[in-house]
Amino acid sequence: MTRERLYLYDTTLRDGQQTQGVQFSTAEKVRIARMLDDLGVDYIEGGWPGANPTDSAFFEAAPQTRARMTAFGMTKRAGRSAENDEVLAGVLNAGTPAVCLVGKTHDFHVTTALGITLDENITSIAQSVAHAVAQGREVLFDAEHFFDGWKADADYAFDCLKAAHDAGARWIVLCDTNGGTLPGEIGEITASVIARGIPGDVLGIHTHDDTGNAVAGSLAAVQAGARQVQGTLNGLGERCGNANLTTLIPTLALKEPFASRFDTGITDKALSGLTHVSRVLDDILNRVPLKSAPYVGASAFAHKAGLHASAILKDPTTYEHIVPETVGNARIIPMSNQAGQSNLRRRLAEAGLEVARDNPALPTILDEIKTREGQGYSYDTAQASFELVARRHLGQLPEFFKVKRYRVTVERRRDEKGRPISLSEAVVVLLVDGERKLSVSESLDAQGNDRGPVNALSRALAKDLGTYQRYIDDMRLVDFKVRITNGGTEAVTRVIIDSADGQGRRWSTVGVSPNIVDASFEALLDAIIWKLVRDGAE
Repeated sequence: MTRERLYLYDTTLRDGQQTQGVQFSTAEKVRIARMLDDLGVDYIEGGWPGANPTDSAFFEAAPQTRARMTAFGMTKRAGRSAENDEVLAGVLNAGTPAVCLVGKTHDFHVTTALGITLDENITSIAQSVAHAVAQGREVLFDAEHFFDGWKADADYAFDCLKAAHDAGARWIVLCDTNGGTLPGEIGEITASVIARGIPGDVLGIHTHDDTGNAVAGSLAAVQAGARQVQGTLNGLGERCGNANLTTLIPTLALKEPFASRFDTGITDKALSGLTHVSRVLDDILNRVPLKSAPYVGASAFAHKAGLHASAILKDPTTYEHIVPETVGNARIIPMSNQAGQSNLRRRLAEAGLEVARDNPALPTILDEIKTREGQGYSYDTAQASFELVARRHLGQLPEFFKVKRYRVTVERRRDEKGRPISLSEAVVVLLVDGERKLSVSESLDAQGNDRGPVNALSRALAKDLGTYQRYIDDMRLVDFKVRITNGGTEAVTRVIIDSADGQGRRWSTVGVSPNIVDASFEALLDAIIWKLVRDGAE
């Protein structure tokens, strides 16, 4: 059976940029656009030309893509002709093969937000679309607040869609702008639009995640007949975000009834790079990837319970709905106080440590892991530290250097203008190859701002490792998390540190102590030792 084409429209560079705290540079937008094109989406919405300097600069520098580059803007304003509206002209002047024009379809917004009559709004929609079509552009009409509009006045909302369709719009995009419409309603309303005369093969769906149902709502619209799906990478977007394409794409490609009915244009090879794409975007945003993200999260195929791990060893399908590598992810058997021998041996094997079932070190490793987790350690989120515990019991952990002592001081004073300033300084003394190494480091960044005592300690520890220095020069700290595991005077601090290197590896280590500096130093030390072990230092 021939599969029907389903088109994917990405709006990471426009709607995704409306995420609080997100602001792409032009170079970053170009990089993301190339990544989206390699993934295989059909449309890339680059932004709103003229709305800000970055978007305008992007369209000037936009790469040539197989995907149809799309400029976003609004329909003409009332009282002006489409030919003489400078905002509409700015969208067309971007020179993209496709344009997406947003217009109101909710009568309340027309009369209240725009302050015009309902007929004037329909005229603006029709004339704007017709003008863009006459300029040779593929036009998408973004029906803003459509589902709320339909529930308030279905006839008027439909008339807005019909005006755009009759004027030549290739796509009519139904938008759940406030994100409050549930999947069942989205499916029913989409089917009603088709029944009234607008074909499903010109309908798109654009959902927001304010009820946590953006992906489900998009799937409901597809099942009802819509043939374009809009979303963003990692679910970026205003408020709670947009429909997450890193969830939608594999669902549409791998799950029934979608996989056998539709062709998304995403190849198996591109799909296997989805996890990488997701994490590159987080890296650009300087964000820690969401571990629980479907398909692409670090925990998406993590099996913590001993019963699960035992079954996974026999047949992965017992607790996995797809093969992790299909989306470029990997199976993880984390260590924790729920772990059994199956988890332990599997995790050791993943670390490159093949251990016989009767090895006497196995129960001692397991006992130590469980004891230390009772003290506040967390090894299901710190795999590198777990590996070091295991290697020590197995006699496979070299002593690269000894820590003789360390000290951290924080000085607070006022500058010449009376403003409070601080300076953190760390001293670390190591014994490397029998030679005493004393390193001192401050925590000031390039602008002279204090980055704190842990930053100073990290710099001092990695400043001079003698013969081992070359192994850690490409290493960097990418995330630092602190949690108090006990309250009151018995408080214990757990520090999780994520590190990365120039080889693209990322690993997590843990430290626990009543003193946050001691806990941080333990995690930093584990991070360096793991790097030396994995790089074959001797």
